Amino acid sequence: RLAAAAGDKKVILYCSRGQNSKVSAEYFREQGMEAYSLQGGYTGWLLNLMQKEQPGEKENERAREIEKSIRKKFHKVLFSRFAKAINEYDMIQENDKIAVCISGGKDSMLMAKLFQELQRHHKFPFEVVYLVMDPGYNERNRQIIEQNAKILNIPLTIFETNIFEAVYNIEKSPCYLCARMRRGYLYTEARKRGCNKIALGHHYDDAIGTVLMGLIYGGQVQAMLPRVKAKNYEGMELIRPLYFTREQSVIDWAEYCGLTFLPCDCPAKKLESDTKRAEIKQLIASLAANNPQIEANIFNAVKNVDTAKLLGWRAANGKHNF
Repeated sequence: RLAAAAGDKKVILYCSRGQNSKVSAEYFREQGMEAYSLQGGYTGWLLNLMQKEQPGEKENERAREIEKSIRKKFHKVLFSRFAKAINEYDMIQENDKIAVCISGGKDSMLMAKLFQELQRHHKFPFEVVYLVMDPGYNERNRQIIEQNAKILNIPLTIFETNIFEAVYNIEKSPCYLCARMRRGYLYTEARKRGCNKIALGHHYDDAIGTVLMGLIYGGQVQAMLPRVKAKNYEGMELIRPLYFTREQSVIDWAEYCGLTFLPCDCPAKKLESDTKRAEIKQLIASLAANNPQIEANIFNAVKNVDTAKLLGWRAANGKHNF
C-alpha cells in the first residue's frame, strides 16, 4: 500500500529514535522504492530544530510572547480556568511551598507557566519549585525537556531515578506501576526540598476519562479528585490545578506558540491506540460529537451521586448496601 501511495516520490520514514525506520527504509529500498530514514528519528529532528533557536534577546522575546499569549489570547480558557480550580477547591494556602511536577509534556509545562503567572498576582505569598523527575530518559529526550524549559523560562530542579529500568520487563500494568513509583519519588523529593504539596498536570479530560475507566474497566464509581491528602507521606498533599482546563485548549496554545513536546518515553509503554485510556478517550469523543453535553454530564455525575439509589458503597467504616 505504501508503494502504491508513494508512486515515484521519495519516501522519508521516521520513528521515535530512527532505529525501526532505518530497518523499514532498507526493506522498501530492496523493493525498488526511494526510501530514507530520518536520522535520529522524530526525537533527533525535534532536538535539532530546537537548537536552531536564536540565543539572546530573540530568545527572551519569544518567552515574553508566550507569556503574553497566556495573559491575552488564551487567558479565558487557560489562566481563568486554572485560577477557578485553585479557588473553588482551595488548593493553595499562604506560605505553601509547592513542587510543580514537570514530566516534559505539554500539560505540565503549561502548568508551570500558569504558576509563574499566578505568583505575579496572587494575594498572598507562596513558593514554587519546578521539579522534574528523570525516570531514565535517553539523552536526547532529556535535552528536549531542558531546551523547552529554557524557551519557556522555567527554572528546573531535576533529580534522577531508574523507574524505566524497573518497569521495562513488567508484563502486567507497567504504566500503573510506573505511576505509583513516580508518585512516591515525587513526594519524597518534594518533602526533601521543604514542600508540603505537589501539583500534577491532570486536566478536565483526564478527570472525565477516569470516571468512565473506573466504571467500565474497574467496576466502580470513582473520580480523579482535585485535592488528595497523601496517605504515606504525612503533611503532604496532591493538587490538580488544571482540573477545569480542556486538553484541546492546551494543544491550541502549544501550536499557537510553536512549541513541540515529547510524549511518554517509557520503553515499556504500548502504543497509545492500544491502551484502555485511549479507548475511553475515543468513546467520549464519539459520544460528544453527537451531544456536546456528554462531557459535562460525566463530570457532574460524580458530584451528584444519589446514595439512596446505589446498590452498595464503600466508606471508612466498611462496605454497605441498600
